[in-house]
Amino acid sequence: MHETPFHLRVGQLLLFSMSDSNTTNFSNPSTFILLGIPGLEEAHVWISIPFCAMYIIAVLGNFMILFIVKMELRLHEPMYYFLCMLAVTDLLLSTSIMPKILSIFWFNSREIDFSACLIQMFFIHSVSAMESGIFVAMAFDRLMAICDPLRHSTTLTNSVMSKIGLAVVLRGSTLILPYPILAKHWPYCKTNVISHSYCEHMAVVKLACADIRISSYYSLSVIFFLTCLDLFFIALSYTQILRAIFHLPTKDARFKTFGTCISHLCAILAFYMPGLFSFLTHRFGQNVALHFHILMANIYLLLPPMLNPIIYGVRTKQIRDRLFRLFFRQGS
Repeated sequence: MHETPFHLRVGQLLLFSMSDSNTTNFSNPSTFILLGIPGLEEAHVWISIPFCAMYIIAVLGNFMILFIVKMELRLHEPMYYFLCMLAVTDLLLSTSIMPKILSIFWFNSREIDFSACLIQMFFIHSVSAMESGIFVAMAFDRLMAICDPLRHSTTLTNSVMSKIGLAVVLRGSTLILPYPILAKHWPYCKTNVISHSYCEHMAVVKLACADIRISSYYSLSVIFFLTCLDLFFIALSYTQILRAIFHLPTKDARFKTFGTCISHLCAILAFYMPGLFSFLTHRFGQNVALHFHILMANIYLLLPPMLNPIIYGVRTKQIRDRLFRLFFRQGS
């Protein structure tokens, strides 16, 4: 059983919270064993091919976004600064899991140090929280650009952008920091084998031979708080955006204005939809095989980092133009 980093199965958390607290004579392991994708060990090498391809696309695409925004002075504006923040979080998110997953798939290197496991756990969940916060900030940017364009550049100054970025990082880090702190506190005596391909929070905590209700309820509270709050602000922003668009005089103007939001909306769907699907399969798909849940958890972390640079590269004319000029020069 497992959770996705940002969308947990409520029933699963409640089940984990009832862990036996009467076990004694324990000894904490210095390492954990990651199984990869339980039940599909024979296919690990084949599964690694699309996973590795997705990771390479994610790394190259997001580095390309960062390079283009840095080199193209016309892109030094709030929308693209937020895009750079998104690219950095995507790089951190995918890199926090893929090297270890590929080492499991290719070299059967399943051991992970306990401290390294806690560090990976922190990065996975905190960066996921940061990414959700960045989507809220990008929704605010679109709101200002469409509903109050005259004040857009004066409101979202470099100083304000820095403060927003710092707030997103602090929020994600502060809320997730108790995850590894509490996980380190629990005694582990059942097994050191994690039925997962990375150190996902509940997959680790459920191995504890103690009453883990604090971890379970705190994790559940954080997920509901972050998800509901962020989706509320995104929905609120787009309600105001759509209201402003419908007041535009011509259909062409409405389509053109709404077109500036398409990339952001596609990125939001790529981020939240896999998590929602995983949540629903956990909540209502009790008969779904464990390996399917683990695959979905991996795809949830890999799909957005791969798709985001593609979405913005295809939909954003300035990025497309810069890419064409870059490759045309290299080919000439």
